[in-house]
Amino acid sequence: QVQLVESGGGLVQPGGSLRLSCAASGIIFSIYHMGWYRQAPGKQRELVARITSGDTANYADSVKGRFTISRDNAKNTVYLQMDSLRPEDTAAYYCTADPSIMILRRGEGSWGKGTLVTVSS
Repeated sequence: QVQLVESGGGLVQPGGSLRLSCAASGIIFSIYHMGWYRQAPGKQRELVARITSGDTANYADSVKGRFTISRDNAKNTVYLQMDSLRPEDTAAYYCTADPSIMILRRGEGSWGKGTLVTVSS
């Protein structure tokens, strides 16, 4: 059974940085494609970034140049480094995983419970 546990959220000032982590268990992590989504209050969940099992990364236009997704297969963990944070980045951030990139792209993979990021002065 897939388990995904996010951590690293919190309150940060505009322009600041945070690094989110998602620890996976119950899977052969190296063959899974991983992703980060976010959902702001009153809005739909949206893709932030994806990273394939082959380390190819894709980003939403709104975070390109500011966020970096990476993975450590030895630690079964995917990271989201978030720099130059803006108030509009405030959201619950969710980790997702699936061995099928098509399923991951449809948002139909396994999900963690999320971690809250608040960007405010």
